[in-house]
Amino acid sequence: MSDAAQTPLNLYNSLTRSLETFEPVHAGEARVYSCGPTVYNYQHIGNMRAYIFADTLGRVLRWKGYELTHVINITDVGHLTSDADAGDDKMEKAAAQSGKDIWEIARHYTDAFWADIDALNITAPAKWSIATDHIEEMIAFAAKIADRHCYELESGLYFDSATVPDYGSLARAVTEDGEGRIGTVDGKRHQSDFAIWRKSPEGEQRQMEWDSPWGKGAPGWHLECSVMSMKYLGEKFDIHTGGIDHREIHHPNEIAQNQAHNCTAHSGANIWMHNNFLIDRSKDIGAGKMSKSSGDFLRLEKLVERGYHSYAYRMLCLQAHYRSELEFTWDNLLAALTRLKRILMGMQNLRARLPEWPEAKPTIGDAKVVQALADFDAAISADLNTPKALTIFEQLLDTKKVDVEEKYGALLKMDKVLGFRLTETIRETLRIRPMGTLLSPADIEERLAERTQARADKDFAKSDEIRDTLVGNRVEVMDGDPLQWDWILETS
Repeated sequence: MSDAAQTPLNLYNSLTRSLETFEPVHAGEARVYSCGPTVYNYQHIGNMRAYIFADTLGRVLRWKGYELTHVINITDVGHLTSDADAGDDKMEKAAAQSGKDIWEIARHYTDAFWADIDALNITAPAKWSIATDHIEEMIAFAAKIADRHCYELESGLYFDSATVPDYGSLARAVTEDGEGRIGTVDGKRHQSDFAIWRKSPEGEQRQMEWDSPWGKGAPGWHLECSVMSMKYLGEKFDIHTGGIDHREIHHPNEIAQNQAHNCTAHSGANIWMHNNFLIDRSKDIGAGKMSKSSGDFLRLEKLVERGYHSYAYRMLCLQAHYRSELEFTWDNLLAALTRLKRILMGMQNLRARLPEWPEAKPTIGDAKVVQALADFDAAISADLNTPKALTIFEQLLDTKKVDVEEKYGALLKMDKVLGFRLTETIRETLRIRPMGTLLSPADIEERLAERTQARADKDFAKSDEIRDTLVGNRVEVMDGDPLQWDWILETS
């Protein structure tokens, strides 16, 4: 446990719509399940916000001294094009459109997702749980609840949502105006009923299908999370996370399945947590939550191509509370990068005053440092208040007249939560070669040095010539930058 981990950890439970003190099911342990990606396409940066949030939660739980078991699923079957239980399987549709093998598609996009996870310094979970590795267990789960909670239609086996208590309480399924939030699908007893097993249509063969008591087909999307969370974390575990869009349909359906299987009113997880949307305002017209359905979305790779290190996006996410909508603009991303750069420069200056690079000083006794750690702990214990935690980190970094080694050690402790790898990352690490330029970073630095000398010599013609050459290579020169961040990729 951290030196200052004394404040009780309070987390917002979407199920009760209230802050609750974290009390683990198993003493000293924290068991967390996070809804993972459907690997029919690349993940956009809005998707990745969910995993930065889940990573922050895991880091905070470790800071508080808990042994963490984190499971993230990979959905490679069952997720339909409509969350309201209609349309085609997203994986099957992607395979049909591309003409590629569906297993190849799943592998490709899973690997791409894992590359983004690594680039953002998101801690790998204890278990990546692949949906198609658990088909037999899904069939067994469905068979156990079928008699009391399900009915068959021509298209498959459906869960009767009226057979469990308080269905949809997580979503608040009906608004104050009485408008149902879950769309109607023909043939079901209730509009909120959902598929447990989807039969393959007559005369049609899917690339992913299995034999079952209800015919050849594939599991419903919701089934996998109930099965895999219980298998690896138990029938009752601590926390379930996901994007706020899962709060309306996917997670209520998970809860219903859990209640049916376990013969209890308990939801499966004690606490359900959801991060809010990323709102894309990077375009000249229009704005909205980022989605793949539009076909126009930002990947992490695109940010890097434009000269922004992936940690700039991590900083952007941590600057906002996970339950708040987060606006994305290129200016906001640049501001986050600049803030991170200031931190790195401060850490480099601090290291220069140390005889060596310690991981952390074993004991901390300086009153100012102890108070900073306590304040940091209080911030992250208040439902993961990372905006405040970042400010406390920066305030300690700027604090004078404190023990240098204790200060450095405390900052590294805080970084275990923030996740910027401050023992490895330096300012130069964030300088990414702009996509499309033929100049290497060394070339750019050399020409900037020549330009600085030309300006000192008042040879403005040469200075302008060098600048024009750089601009021609898509390198924007930032004169007068006090942080000496002399170039970035043009964003226009």
